[in-house]
Amino acid sequence: MRKFLLTLFIITFSQLLFAQEKQKLSIEFNNTDIQSALKKIETTTNYKFYFDSSWLDAYKTPITKSYTDTAVDEILSDIFANTDLNFFIDNKNIILTNNSIIYDKLVDNYFGNTTKSNPNEVVIQGDPVFYQQYDDAQGNPDTRSNSVSLIGKEGKKTGKKTFELSGYIKNTKNGEPISNVVVKTQNNEATAITDEKGYYSMQVPSGLNIVEIESFTHKKVSRKVMMYNNGTLNMSVTENVTQLEEVNVRGKRREGAKGNIAGVTTINLRDLKNVPTVLGERDILKIATTIPGIKTAGEGSSGVNVRGGKEDQNLFLLDNATLYNPSHFFGFFSAINPYTIDKADIYKGSIPAEFGGRLSSVFDISTKKGDVNKVTGEAGIGPVTSNVTVSTPIVKGKSSLLAGVRATYSDWILKSLNEESLKNSKAGFYDGILKYSHQINDNNSIEAMAYYSHDSFSITSDSLYKYSNRLASLKWNHKFNEKHKGDLILTNTQYKFNIDFDEDTTLKSFDYGYKINETQLQLKMEYARDKKHTFSYGLSSKLYGIDPGYLSVKNPQSPLLPVTIASEKGLESALFVGDAFKVTDKLLFNIGLRYSIFAALGASSQRIYEDNLPKSDATVKEVQAFGSNEVVKTYGGFEPRISAKYSFTEDFSAKVSYDKTYQYMHLLSSNTTQSPMDSWKLSDINVKPQNAQQFSLGFYKTLSEGLFEVSLEGYYKKMNNILDYKVGAELVLNEHIETELLQGKGKAYGVELLLKKTTGKLNGWVGYTYSRTFIKLDSQFDEEKVNNGDYFAANFDKPHDFSAVLNYKFTKRYSLSMNFIYQTGRPITYPVGTYHYGNAEYTLYSDRNKFRIPDYYRLDIGLNIEGNHKIKKFAHSFWNISVYNVLGRNNPYSVYFVTKEGEIKAYKTSIFSIPVPTVTYNFKF
Repeated sequence: MRKFLLTLFIITFSQLLFAQEKQKLSIEFNNTDIQSALKKIETTTNYKFYFDSSWLDAYKTPITKSYTDTAVDEILSDIFANTDLNFFIDNKNIILTNNSIIYDKLVDNYFGNTTKSNPNEVVIQGDPVFYQQYDDAQGNPDTRSNSVSLIGKEGKKTGKKTFELSGYIKNTKNGEPISNVVVKTQNNEATAITDEKGYYSMQVPSGLNIVEIESFTHKKVSRKVMMYNNGTLNMSVTENVTQLEEVNVRGKRREGAKGNIAGVTTINLRDLKNVPTVLGERDILKIATTIPGIKTAGEGSSGVNVRGGKEDQNLFLLDNATLYNPSHFFGFFSAINPYTIDKADIYKGSIPAEFGGRLSSVFDISTKKGDVNKVTGEAGIGPVTSNVTVSTPIVKGKSSLLAGVRATYSDWILKSLNEESLKNSKAGFYDGILKYSHQINDNNSIEAMAYYSHDSFSITSDSLYKYSNRLASLKWNHKFNEKHKGDLILTNTQYKFNIDFDEDTTLKSFDYGYKINETQLQLKMEYARDKKHTFSYGLSSKLYGIDPGYLSVKNPQSPLLPVTIASEKGLESALFVGDAFKVTDKLLFNIGLRYSIFAALGASSQRIYEDNLPKSDATVKEVQAFGSNEVVKTYGGFEPRISAKYSFTEDFSAKVSYDKTYQYMHLLSSNTTQSPMDSWKLSDINVKPQNAQQFSLGFYKTLSEGLFEVSLEGYYKKMNNILDYKVGAELVLNEHIETELLQGKGKAYGVELLLKKTTGKLNGWVGYTYSRTFIKLDSQFDEEKVNNGDYFAANFDKPHDFSAVLNYKFTKRYSLSMNFIYQTGRPITYPVGTYHYGNAEYTLYSDRNKFRIPDYYRLDIGLNIEGNHKIKKFAHSFWNISVYNVLGRNNPYSVYFVTKEGEIKAYKTSIFSIPVPTVTYNFKF
């Protein structure tokens, strides 16, 4: 009966339709929106339109076109060509529909006739589907079981049996994208997995389908969808509140065997609380150094060494802005508030073509987005530091603001001590971050971040050391369509340090400082052409400005002379393109090509030295002067980045990669390890840029149905123009620093083994690295040779590195965690004797880095106590009781030598030579 009535209704409409004559008209639209265009047709003709005005809100592209003696249906078909709108003309009434069609005749086999005029025509058979369609506050389909989402624009005839369904999966709570969740149809005809941006794409059969989201960490979601054509379905998911977070260090995207890139690790910082650290402070860098291939020179070092690279060869990014000093208080604390971090992608190899400017690694750190629905926060109170992070919605469901503040209160602790020398000391830091996120519409969003950190310390009463980071970033994300999207990013970074010395008795009080400023504009695009090719491309340009140093005297009668070193300026630009190419289900390629160019800019005065002679004041041939922004010297080169993965089985794969990188700036340091008072220098006529090539090969295996992951990676790296210094080099306030510098070759190689257990009561990872790093400084002149021009071990060469991070859960509330680290002692140069020259006695030293300080090892333990897991309470608390250096190992930080009574005696300094207990209280609301 229902089919009969529907048939009669359609036939009636058909008779009315063919009884009329098509009206033609001439009309012109000039920068007109769709609704205004429809009103103009109404006023020009006798037609009347019927529609829901909300359907037109999504179509903002203005219409500029003229029509001459054209039928109304042709004009409307043209206007609605790029929309999901259809129309039906009933006499002088025009009815608009969203997605679906009102048919003016029956399809050929409506009554069951098996003869079809077009065998490829897709027809949806069966009884009519009656539905209501709802949207939530974010424009996502409603979760009500009787709602149906209409996808695409229905056509009367199509030759396709499937259509592309794509979209983004986000967290209902804070709007953040959710990666690695399964999106599928209920009958498993179509399946997809979301990427790191929450994006998925799959081919879904035409007609009515049920789409489901499955994830261990989120509640299951189901949607009814009517597939008329290619289209978008964005969905939100809610976290399972009963699930406990764990420390999670995982390969890029998924497990190591399934990830597509070698040498990449993602650290998810949602729960670093289970890892014991010094003074109760969670620290991304401390966790990173437990990963094979990443190490530090020792406690109190503010830099890291990645696969044989120097400390200055690592690019630290915080929301795309460069962070020049990632540490507080000489490396004891991370410079980034851990409560504000979402995740960190660490590239030890296979560096994507979008990144450049450093040789060894990229630490791409992303901060959290604020909650767009309600006020949330997290706070922690420790023995030395406290921090608090709060997020609040600005426009509910669309925009949010996240603010985090952290500070130390060590100053008052020092002043309360009985030791008089410590009472006059100062040591403290603070940092703050603001992040604003706004989802303008489905195709546009913006993010803005501002960050500032400040450190100050004074070990003696006459000197105050200060240094600070200042960062800002602005990102506009635009989606052109489901396949094409991009980011436009503007960033600014400033790093500076200052030494304030006051000593009235000698009139030698002074103020010494340094500053570097960097501004960058980037365009990053991504185009998912099809299932086989995903292209990335873009360009970037970065402007450097460096004030290499100044010395100002505080007393006019001071014997010191004021000094100001001429500023440096440089412009670094790059173009890049990449293709993630899926050849087959087993073979994948990531092919990237980057071309970078650097220009040293004036105003500047550059010395030109005699050829084939050492650089010194005596060998200056001429001095060239360059005006403001005049190009002094240019460097550049291609930087291919190629990697491949072959899957032997679903849980066993091999990956190989080749990277070439250029670095146009150098860190000047007179210390064995990186210091906050080190300065950066740009390449110029006399200082060449560094470059490196790295080859890597890895094997990855998942065992026991995903319970264990094992990876074995090897690498070999060659480096050129590595910066080092002459013996006794003077680096501070030197107007002609090139006379103190040496540039040579480097090589590094190693094998990295990692075993991870990700689930169960006992989880964590164990890593071991065997690696070597050598430098060669050779020249035809003895004063520019080191160790007779032979390869020698770098300052950070540590052949053996073993680490273990383990957690054991007794119950859902109580767990025990443990860190153990062992490293070979780093190289050092020892005095081996004395000699006389003239009437003076001098110390004779060994070849550079011939000896080593004692090996380093340390054990830390921590007890983690969760508060009760009641859902309805104001805050969820967490206690961490840790002991750092449980064994009380007196690990040497450095070794120095003193001559007493004609004998040279060695002494070692240590940072923490006794166990350090801490108690930290954290809560979330």
